[in-house]
Amino acid sequence: MFSDSAASKIVLDCLKWLEEQGRIDLTAAVVMPDHIHFVACLLGASLPSLMHSLKSYTSNKINDRLGREGPLWEPQYHDHALRSENEWRKRVSYCLQNPVRWGLVGNSKEYPHWHCAYEV
Repeated sequence: MFSDSAASKIVLDCLKWLEEQGRIDLTAAVVMPDHIHFVACLLGASLPSLMHSLKSYTSNKINDRLGREGPLWEPQYHDHALRSENEWRKRVSYCLQNPVRWGLVGNSKEYPHWHCAYEV
């Protein structure tokens, strides 16, 4: 689904909007062809509420964009609590390096569907 550039942009824009709404502090995100990774600190929402908002909004928008119906996301998600700066750095690196590990690009900066709040 997310190999469509517009679909990837919808996901990244939604994450940025959630940050603008004060629900998360978004550090990094990457939209892969069939999944996403993001690192964020929850601010004004529970994780289930945040994920519901993200999945619901992006499903509707992407389904409209692609002229399709039905579920877009798997019902579950995997989360990790980060308890130290070292863990945080590892997760941000893991997130941003995912396109390289998948062999999509040679350098993570070459991948078009990512966001990082810091200079990389």
